[in-house]
Amino acid sequence: MSEFPKLRTGAPAQYPATKCIEYRTTVLKFLDGTEQRYRESGSPLRRWELSFRLVDEDEAGRMQELFEVSNGRFGSFEFEDPWEGMKKRECSFAEDEMEWKLDGEFRSEGTIVIRETNS
Repeated sequence: MSEFPKLRTGAPAQYPATKCIEYRTTVLKFLDGTEQRYRESGSPLRRWELSFRLVDEDEAGRMQELFEVSNGRFGSFEFEDPWEGMKKRECSFAEDEMEWKLDGEFRSEGTIVIRETNS
């Protein structure tokens, strides 16, 4: 399984970064107005929004390469949670587009959203 690349400092992300926890719940509404709810996943799933600034071309290129190998949201990879320091095995990109701004050496920037797909 592929692994989300770390920065040359060894860190999995830069700050500021945000993390949220979400539950997947389906709500069925019946004709009489009542509802039935059930969880699609037994445990909460995590989502990270990571902003990268002043990264070099190699770091940005490795992230772009993983995105291409994963076919955007389609593939999965391991990601080290910056808050917990634990690897999450089933993660994917949350979007099918990745945009990097290159302004020269050590001047790349972009935002990546990663989501946990299965706990």
